[in-house]
Amino acid sequence: MPTSIRFYRDILGFEIVETSTRDGDQFDWGMLRLNDTYVMLNTAYEAHDRPVAPVPSRVFAHRDTCLYFGCPNPDAAYKHLQEQHVEVQPPKDAPYGMRQLYVTDPDGYSLCFQWPVAQVHH
Repeated sequence: MPTSIRFYRDILGFEIVETSTRDGDQFDWGMLRLNDTYVMLNTAYEAHDRPVAPVPSRVFAHRDTCLYFGCPNPDAAYKHLQEQHVEVQPPKDAPYGMRQLYVTDPDGYSLCFQWPVAQVHH
């Protein structure tokens, strides 16, 4: 959880709204908010059942999940992520009219920051 919190809070800009415990960045679940967007992060295991290292079969399945966020300026988000030393490719225009920026979070989930090409704020 601490690695994910540092990514979502310190790099993406989410604020922690509520958590399962008040033990710094170590908790089992946390509700985060960025403007009007909420996301809840939850550990795969309760603290007493957590394996020493991630279970490869569970982490492998993360690549099948992508969370899409409305982002009026994917190009500015790209620049911000680069400044934070996050490995990210430049945004691209999808054939269906969305400008999209993809990034992978520390747990292997894909995140897409997108906005209609015709409305992108440059």
